[in-house]
Amino acid sequence: MKYSPHSEPCPLPFSPFKSCTVPRPIGWISSVSRDGIENIAPYSQWQNLTFDPPMVMFSANRYPDGRRKDTVVNAEEIGWFVWNMATYALREAVNISAMALPPQESEWDRLDVTRDYADNARIPMVRESPCKFECRHIGTHVLKGRSTVGTVDVVFAQVEKIHIDDCVIRADGRLDIQAIQPIARMGYFDYTVVRETFEMRVPGSDADARAGLEGRAEAV
Repeated sequence: MKYSPHSEPCPLPFSPFKSCTVPRPIGWISSVSRDGIENIAPYSQWQNLTFDPPMVMFSANRYPDGRRKDTVVNAEEIGWFVWNMATYALREAVNISAMALPPQESEWDRLDVTRDYADNARIPMVRESPCKFECRHIGTHVLKGRSTVGTVDVVFAQVEKIHIDDCVIRADGRLDIQAIQPIARMGYFDYTVVRETFEMRVPGSDADARAGLEGRAEAV
């Protein structure tokens, strides 16, 4: 099977596109509006860009009526947002926060989680999330789609502060991913959980890479 998505209808009953690019990290992003309304929503189009300095991005498709997502507007107007790691223990809260609410309503009021606040701006953070990034907005790039919902705002930010719960740091100084159990987005309505990891080292790489230290603190 093959088809050209820009000119041919998908021959399958469900589009395979998002099910091919998996698993996708979840950008569980909290923000605040200019009027002080606190927002939190998950975005499955989220990724690290670089580590020196650490930068991230997420993209948010627009609503069918052309409105931009509250998270995008808040990030631009306030200049900050927070990424909260989505975990298996927090999966229900992540799912509830995906509800499309009017801008004057806060998803936080529907969640059974605890609010902490970031250091650089009064942005709410999920205390129960083991890892958080305070992100400073750098810019937004708009990619026009064939429809309003196909149009996407790509938001770029620099990570200015990283919060890690001490209980998920192993004795060797690495994060205990199997204990954290991050969740990731698959296609359709499916998700997955990271419960198993394995190691591979690149043949012929430099000493740091061979030792698995390419991201060590003194390098970033």
